[in-house]
Order: sequence, then C-alpha cells, then structure tokens
Amino acid sequence: MFKKILIANRGEIACRVIKTARKMGIQTVAVYSDADRDALHVRMADESVHIGPAPSSQSYIVIDRILEAIRQTGADAVHPGYGFLSENAAFAAALEKAGVAFIGPPVWAIEAMGDKITSKKIAAEAGVSTVPGHMDLIEDADEAVRIASSIGYPVMIKASAGGGGKGMRIAWNDAEAREGFQSSRNEAKSSFGDDRIFIEKFVTQPRHIEIQVLGDQHGNTLYLGERECSIQRRNQKVIEEAPSPFLDAATRKAMGEQAVALAKAVGYFSAGTVEFIVDGDRNFYFLEMNTRLQVEHPVTELVTGIDLVEQMIRVAAGETLSFAQSDVKLNGWAIESRLYAEDPYRNFLPSVGRLTRYRPPVEGRRDDGSVIRNDTGVFEGGEISIYYDPMIAKLCTWAKDRPRAIAAMEAALDDFEVEGCGNNLPFLSAVMGQERFQAGRLTTAYIADEFPDGFTGVQPTPQDHRKLAAVAALINQTLRARATEISGTLHRHNPGRDWVVTFPGGEQALKLDTSADGLSARFSDGTSLSVSGRWIPGHSHGTFLVDAVPMGVKVDLIGSAIRLRWRGIDTRVHVRSPRIAELARLMPVKTPPDTSRMLLCPMPGIVTTVAVSEGEQVEEGQTLATVEAMKMENILRAERRAIVKRIAVSAGQSLAVDELIMEFE
Repeated sequence: MFKKILIANRGEIACRVIKTARKMGIQTVAVYSDADRDALHVRMADESVHIGPAPSSQSYIVIDRILEAIRQTGADAVHPGYGFLSENAAFAAALEKAGVAFIGPPVWAIEAMGDKITSKKIAAEAGVSTVPGHMDLIEDADEAVRIASSIGYPVMIKASAGGGGKGMRIAWNDAEAREGFQSSRNEAKSSFGDDRIFIEKFVTQPRHIEIQVLGDQHGNTLYLGERECSIQRRNQKVIEEAPSPFLDAATRKAMGEQAVALAKAVGYFSAGTVEFIVDGDRNFYFLEMNTRLQVEHPVTELVTGIDLVEQMIRVAAGETLSFAQSDVKLNGWAIESRLYAEDPYRNFLPSVGRLTRYRPPVEGRRDDGSVIRNDTGVFEGGEISIYYDPMIAKLCTWAKDRPRAIAAMEAALDDFEVEGCGNNLPFLSAVMGQERFQAGRLTTAYIADEFPDGFTGVQPTPQDHRKLAAVAALINQTLRARATEISGTLHRHNPGRDWVVTFPGGEQALKLDTSADGLSARFSDGTSLSVSGRWIPGHSHGTFLVDAVPMGVKVDLIGSAIRLRWRGIDTRVHVRSPRIAELARLMPVKTPPDTSRMLLCPMPGIVTTVAVSEGEQVEEGQTLATVEAMKMENILRAERRAIVKRIAVSAGQSLAVDELIMEFE
C-alpha cells in the first residue's frame, strides 16, 4: 500500500480524499496556489507545497509544478480528484514515467473516453446505445450552422474535452448555433486548453442518469447502481440522488451491463462513470464517460456502503476487488444538494466574498434514522475566490426511502447557515418542497420549466404565514422579556398579548396566550397554533416547535423588522401592537432608485468584450457585453431598443457586482 499520496486538486474533493487516506493510515500532501494559501485542504494535509499563482492555468493544471511537488515530498501516488488534471492523459503518462502511481484509470482509457468524439465511436462498436450526431471536428461557425441544420434543431454544441457543463450550449436555430459555437469554443479553450467542438442531437425532455462503474487491474468490472442527475442549470448538476425514481430493475440492469461493456472495451480500471440520457419510455443513450471520481459520488457511497475513494486507492495499489456484482445491494435513498456561491435572485450568477458565517448541520445519524453528510472545503472566515468553481459544500442525506430522504434534506437545509456571499440555499429548499420533485417527475429541463422567469423565492401559503407569524410573535416576546431584565431602564416593557404581524402585502392579527406547551397564537379567524422553541437574541438561527412540528428558522434583526428565512421563504416582518400597526399603515413607501437606463454588472467578473459603441442604437436581445466569471462566459443582452449614451468600461477590466457598464438614452 502507498505511504504518501499527493492530491493534485483543491477544495472539497481534496478534503474528501484526505479523510479516506487518513482512515487508511496514509500520509497526504496538499498543493495550493496563492489564493489557497489558507485553504482547508492545506490545513488538513500532513504536508503542503505551493505551486504558483491563483489562476489554475498557472498552478493546478501545470503538470511540471505537480511533478516538482511530488519530487519535493517523495509522494508515491497521486489522486487527481475531479476537474483540473483528473482526465488529462499526458499527466497520467508523466506520472507513470516518473514511477508514481496514478489513482485513476490507465492512460489509454483516459485518452479514449476523455475525447467525446472517440468515446462515442467506441461505445457504438461496443454495442452501447448512442445519440445521433456529427462526431467529426468542426472548424468554424459556418460549418457548425450547416451541420446543426442537417441534424435538425435542437442540437447540443459540446467541447470534446472536459466536462462540468463548460463548453456546452443548446441551439434551437442558426443564430444560436453560430453564437453557441463561438462561446463553447472560448470556454473550452479557457477551461481545458482544447477548443475542439462537436454537435449532436439534443433529446428534448430527457433525464440524465449515470452508472457508477468500478474495476480492478485483474479484469473484474462491476456497476454500483445509478444516480439521477436530471436537475441541472446551464448543464451543471445541482441536485442528485441514488437510486433514480424513474428506473425499473430491468432498465437498471441493462444500463449497468452496457456501462460495464464499455469499460471493458477500453480496459478500464478504477472508479468511473458512464452517463446516459433517458427518454420518457426508458430508452437510454450514451452521453459520455467520465474517467474520474464524480462530484456526486457520495450518494452512491451512502446507498451501497462502499467508499469509492478507498477502492480507487486499493485498485491503484494493485489489489483485487473484494466483492462481486452479486454483493452490490442498494440500501435506502440518498440525495445530494450542491451548495453554490451564486445568487439565485440574480439568475444564479456567481458570487464571491468572505464567509462571515458558515455553520453546516451536524453530520451523522439522527434520532429518526436519517443520516446527514456534508462534504466541504471551506470554513467560517474563508474566502470564495473568483478563480475557481463556486461550490461551497455538498449536503447529503440518507434515509430508508425517498420521502424520508427529502424530509431530512429539507430540515438540513433549514439548519444550514451561510452568510457573506450569495448562495443557492433558498433555491435548494424551494425544489425540495415542490410537488413535482417529490413525485419524481424530473427532466434536465426541470429548472427551466419550474422557474421560467428565474427564482424569486418561495411565496408563503396562508398556513406558512400563520406559522411564521407565530414564530415572529415568540421572537418578539423573547426580545421584550429580555428588555424587562435590563437594569436602570426608565420604562418596563409589558410583553402584551395582542399583536399584529405585518408581512409584505398582508398581516396577521393574533393573541399570545400561555398554554401547556408554552404559548398559543390565536388568530383573528379563530385558528390557533402552539409555539415554543429556543432562540437567543443575537443568534442567527432558532429551532421552534409549531404545533409540535420542528422548524429551523434563520433569524436576523434589521432595525425594527425581523427577517425570517425558512423553506425558501425570505421575508421581513414587523410585530406591532394594534395601535402602532394602525399608524404604520399610514407611512409612505420608499421608492427604489431607477436603474432602467443602465446596464449594471450582475456579478463580480472580467469584461471580455464590449460589443457596442457609444451612440449606437441597439435592439432587444442584442449582445451588449460579455463578462467572464469563474470560467463561464455570461452574455449580457439589451432588454429593449435603446441608444447607447455612455460606455463606462473596457475589455479586460475587473468589475464588482452592480458596477456600471453602460448607460442608455
């Protein structure tokens, strides 16, 4: 077995590998860039080596720098994680030449499967179902338009190298094919150093289901069930689960056997994933093979009990798999929610900043039998950098069945505190609460279908309003009780019984009475709710029982208002006496400033192009500028016809969120 493993990666996955290596008694080496000098993976590893500036193109994907770190530390194996060099055949070959084990598949498998064009040809020869498309390289945008038209729209324009949703665009017409080809090419070159592009038919309303395969160097290959990865945004997975709520046993077996056949066709060993798209009739088509550990591997680990990182290490060390296909059993249900540093209220644009508060739910088994797991690479006080993927954590839950796994995830998201940068926690909570998600009616168009106008938060139902009103009244009572204990005050605060809880667009009048369970909130329509719980002034999270049902609510005091966040609802309320509430209704509402004649930067990023000039008339939908953030190109378009009055930026300029790009007449 290896004595020392160098992890050629950063963040969450580096921390994940370190945990298993530590469990196996293996020392670890972390590598880090300037931006990651104080990162969690550096703190966790036994040793660490600085490998260059913040941009990954000057550090994490520079093979010579990784090789030098290996020489400095004497590491005898390298785990590449995912992304960066994980699917780089030249890197695996360089390690082999240096006599260092690569904890991953053989070079020839990486070469064959890492190229999406070649992999589809091999898959077809191995009897794997494939999607119709043009598998030869495409030279320019004109050729892309001709090919897309011949295949028939819609089409998927994809980078041959890489993954993670980068270098991918869906085109529904010639104009989108032309623009999508150029954007995909730019992203592919920036992210992977390889701008080769191909086009295939886009299957509408598909599910994205993948099979986890595992093989050793002695010819044993098996599959570990499937993962449902259909909930995606911009081709980036957001929520995954295992098993899929859609597959039956026969389809699972057929997909698994085809995945194993493909792996054997290229002499694959180590952990790998074969991705399929599946239509409504359970017809499935090969999409690609990822020759690495997947981001979403924890859900497979939770339902199989198999540590995939440990198996990768053992396989790389030459060990034989200790179990057979018949030993693989799927137990219970697991869900993973990817917590990203992105603002769901601004169309999920990347967000950066320092984590002023980071308090994940407690990991482990809970009283109801569910399990919480949180894979992360950040800590409170750490910074989310513009240079890398915006993932904060992967929150996973396991339970005996899907409804209980969803309920566990809802509660865990309620208890997860993240402050300091925009994040998608409220969006994840919103999805968990949707009837369509709970029924398992998923497709890759789920987010586009369910949130066609973007995410604006969950609108409270009347019952939600009552629950939150009861919570707010209890918080108000706690604050007033605390005020009565302050010595030296001129006036004592009577806690009172009659209150009006005002929400945006409505209010709830209630009476607070003492009951056997604590307090009872009695509303004007005659309904009542028992409410109790523990919230300490100054704390940003409280646990409440409303009619004996637990509620984990995030609480912030903003002036005289109480901000409550729960299950994707984000609202500010005021708890007032009836007389003060009557006077408050007479107060004028402040109007926000008019920014309708301005184009503001929607995220921190770098301006790559300014596509218009001052004095030019632009039409609705016309490209105005392009901003790159976290390796993704974001095209900013005109919302209506206008004349450009002033351009405030130039290409190459770094901008903060809401910084002015241009003004219109």
